[in-house]
Amino acid sequence: MTAPEDEISASPDARRPLAVALWLNVGLAAGLLAGGLVAASSGLTANALDNTSDAVVYGLSYFAVTRGSAWRARAARLSGVTLLILSGGVLVDVGRRALEGGDPIGTAMVVITLIAAGVNLASLKLLHRVRFGNVNLRAAWTFSINDLVANVGVLVAGLLVAWLGQAWPDLVVGFAIALVAAKGGTDILMDARRTARANGA
Repeated sequence: MTAPEDEISASPDARRPLAVALWLNVGLAAGLLAGGLVAASSGLTANALDNTSDAVVYGLSYFAVTRGSAWRARAARLSGVTLLILSGGVLVDVGRRALEGGDPIGTAMVVITLIAAGVNLASLKLLHRVRFGNVNLRAAWTFSINDLVANVGVLVAGLLVAWLGQAWPDLVVGFAIALVAAKGGTDILMDARRTARANGA
């Protein structure tokens, strides 16, 4: 039987995985951003921005889980807006690289993405038990799923870049990640709105 939302929210067990996932994503975002610059990859840069948004969401969720439902709904809204803003930033980066040209390094994309996928799988494992706790925990789970999908996309793009010697797969996956991120942000905002209405916030 599923525990009540407020019971899960107040439990230290709900905060510990968020704290670990927060620091994992801070480190991963920095690593992916550096990798994106070195490999000249829109896909890796998109992943870096995605993990930056994750770190923001995990931090907000960490403080929100022990507070009232209205505060949690506001934090979730901020998480959703953050993801939409960062998806817009990815689209700008993809457009810039498409206009200016570039020469992404496929092998670097593959290696860095495999490391990122391992970190994101670890985050998903940490969040699995508490993923239905409340709107913020659901948002954290949504972000982690989006990251793993993005990792698969960048991995495929890296393999294609290495094989074809062309940049377009990297641009395509960067664009796709931005769309997935935008959908995730929209889903979180809708969930926050439903939660706010249910709690009269």
